[in-house]
Amino acid sequence: MKKKAAVIGAGIAGLAASIRLAVKGYNVDVFEANLYPGGKLSGFDQMTPDGRTYRFDAGPSLFTMPHLVDELFRLAGRNPADYFEYTRLDETCRYFWDDNTRLTAWADLNRFGQEVETVLGEPARHLHQHLNDSARKYQVTEKLFLQRSLHKMSTWLNRDALTGYLNLPWLGVFGTMNEANNGRFNHAKLVQLFNRYATYNGSDPYQTPATMNIIPHLEYNIGAFFPKEGMISITTCLLKLAEELDVHFYYNTRVTEIITEGKQVKGIRVSRADGIDTVEAALVVSNMDIVSTYRRLLPTARQPERILRQPKSSSGLIFYWGIKRQFAELGLHNILFSNDYQTEFKTLFQENNVSSDPTIYLNITSKLKPDDAPDGCENWFILLNVPNNTGQDWDAIIAQTRQNVIRKISQNLGVDIGKYIETESVLDPRSIEARTSSAQGALYGNSSNNRFAAFLRHANFSRQFDNLYFVGGSVHPGGGIPLCLLSAKIATDLV
Repeated sequence: MKKKAAVIGAGIAGLAASIRLAVKGYNVDVFEANLYPGGKLSGFDQMTPDGRTYRFDAGPSLFTMPHLVDELFRLAGRNPADYFEYTRLDETCRYFWDDNTRLTAWADLNRFGQEVETVLGEPARHLHQHLNDSARKYQVTEKLFLQRSLHKMSTWLNRDALTGYLNLPWLGVFGTMNEANNGRFNHAKLVQLFNRYATYNGSDPYQTPATMNIIPHLEYNIGAFFPKEGMISITTCLLKLAEELDVHFYYNTRVTEIITEGKQVKGIRVSRADGIDTVEAALVVSNMDIVSTYRRLLPTARQPERILRQPKSSSGLIFYWGIKRQFAELGLHNILFSNDYQTEFKTLFQENNVSSDPTIYLNITSKLKPDDAPDGCENWFILLNVPNNTGQDWDAIIAQTRQNVIRKISQNLGVDIGKYIETESVLDPRSIEARTSSAQGALYGNSSNNRFAAFLRHANFSRQFDNLYFVGGSVHPGGGIPLCLLSAKIATDLV
């Protein structure tokens, strides 16, 4: 008989782990507390009183490194194109500043360089040098930090590790992202543009190491993509593949305990509508936040306090607005920058509050998928970087921030957008924590605001229990769709 594997959580890493384990020959069951799969990578609809529909992707909105999704289908002997289609974007993002400066980051890097020269007066060669540097950093770090466990001696005793050692000073470990970008660019707005990539893992560009300048490589050199059926289709296509591989999913089923005996995990205990049940398993993979996994499911196990008590990443405040108008000046991805970036991050990480002049990320999938909004309308997904949940008065913060967002967008577009908001939903750190078990509602687990952050994420395996593994954004190598998919690869390769 096949050995049983139990996966806790049907987030993107849990789905990927279930597929990889099924391909290895395991009988896989996935237990999800919510009524739906995908975790943060889910979707929903808003209805107007007259029955028109706005569709939203609930969480991640930027898609990079699509080959990591394709790889799962190839592992299972399938053609990825039969399940999942996506296109490479011609433009990566549109940037707006309150002084009416506007800049488009084109996928064509020569065109992007010309745009930077024309709009900001920054030599195009500075942009190309930065992206070439980003690519070299990625090539050095990928096989060492992203494809392997940092917690196995074999990782540090191979040719890739030697390359990393030789390039350590150049990788930017000893300086901050902001310092590196200030040294590269003349124009403060271009520094700000590339500093924002610290937020891709919930960190502060004035604290996080310059090594994080590998992130632009993913977006510019490899490219930004759009799934033809929306971000939710990443979840739905992987779910379909998993089910074809006879993975069984149990929704509305909350795991309450990982059962251990000595150095072995024996199974899990679950709670559902019809009562409590015990599920035996030869191995368990937790896609639950690492803090919640230990505190809730392994309360009697030795707690890795040094890791669990690390400062958490930022969280997010999201407004989902159905807008009864279209705006030609906006694209799929848009950023409206704060006038004082450093103060914004100080407010975020030192004062645990939201700036009165926040940087706004605005995603509009109806630009490329028109049926996501009614005719003549747009579905606005507005994300702000906010502190994780430490007991703030979120109702007051949300009300004030909503006014600030409407004011800032209206100023940039020259029209009062408040009167066009037809439908609305809000997601804040409290609801993120409740829906995803993310500690303090942090989007990316521990923050990366120090040079040792990569080593202060939990391993993808347990040192206490021989058959317990961990995947998802709160463990190595980090948060975001690509890294979550890589966490599943690392963990299941260790099985």
